[in-house]
Amino acid sequence: MTGKGLEGVVAATTSLSLVDGTAGRLMYRGYDIGDLAARATFEEVAHLLWYGRIPNASELAQLRAQMAGQRTLPERVITIIQQHQETADPMDMLRTAVSALGSMDDFAAPPSVEQAISLTAKIPTILAAFQRHREGEPIIASRDDLGHTANYLYLLSGKEPTPSQVRALDAYLVLTADHGMNASTFTARVIASTLSDLVSSVTGAIGALKGPLHGGAPAKVAEMLEAIGTEEQVEPWLRQELEQEHRIMGFGHRVYKTEDPRAVALRKLAGDLAGEKDAQWLALAHHVEDVALRLLEEYKPGHRLYTNVEFYAAAVLRGVGLPADFYTPTFAASRAVGWTAHVLEQVSDNRLIRPAAEYVGPLDLPYPVLAGRT
Repeated sequence: MTGKGLEGVVAATTSLSLVDGTAGRLMYRGYDIGDLAARATFEEVAHLLWYGRIPNASELAQLRAQMAGQRTLPERVITIIQQHQETADPMDMLRTAVSALGSMDDFAAPPSVEQAISLTAKIPTILAAFQRHREGEPIIASRDDLGHTANYLYLLSGKEPTPSQVRALDAYLVLTADHGMNASTFTARVIASTLSDLVSSVTGAIGALKGPLHGGAPAKVAEMLEAIGTEEQVEPWLRQELEQEHRIMGFGHRVYKTEDPRAVALRKLAGDLAGEKDAQWLALAHHVEDVALRLLEEYKPGHRLYTNVEFYAAAVLRGVGLPADFYTPTFAASRAVGWTAHVLEQVSDNRLIRPAAEYVGPLDLPYPVLAGRT
């Protein structure tokens, strides 16, 4: 019998990313995530994952032009977005709008890198259109002179973002573009293994990412910090949660047994980005981290629970001006690159993913006649 939740089971081989939980390392196609976050743009990392190599100047310019040319949404998808209630969960809206793209001939099976480019380019447009809709503002057109990340921020607010905002969000998107066989990526690969289309795979992945044990955690971190409120309340609040055996959001990881390498980069980004209005909030986050690590060792000794990517993701995404319920959808905008790269890898050497289950129910029960049932 394997571990519950398929723990330790190798479901596929991949050349996309290496997650070394013991050493606390993450690599995309052999490149360390710290180097990529510090030096590469999101488009460069997308090219790396889709094509297997860092692009040269010509290839990068071509990819940027392709992505810019694919941002516009069909009118029927815009109509679907605008038919959502302003109070709708953005992840529900995103799942529905992405699914609607599947009716377009451009996304018919089999999956292709051109489809991956188009879908990745459209997801920020979908999100920004919904944000504008729920704020009662007109949807605005993309700007071809802006890169992928800058255009997303521009579409959300109607204002050109600052270089520091673009750099911080771009680094976040790099850090979260792929992460091995996580729940949403596994979902995408299972769907792709049936020889379904790319949009079906990504729609399923979005559904998996929505859960608070996966992509929904950064928003929960923000809720936690708001609930704690002040540094004086940190220890009593955390102790109460731990004594009730509640999970402390932003700490611990299924794979990493040391600090999540993405958290290291995001901690620095959050500090660089925080303006005067966010300095107090960030100071509270640092204090919560310090106290939480101490209390987790006290309450769960030897469990090796450390800060994960979600904790400081909340600070970075807040710092660039995103509403809390857009943290997970923005994660999806990044992970779309990883999902589509995994789908392409899956179909390139496909075998239907069909794990077995160990039956633990009763056997050989006699069928009761209707008159004798109680």
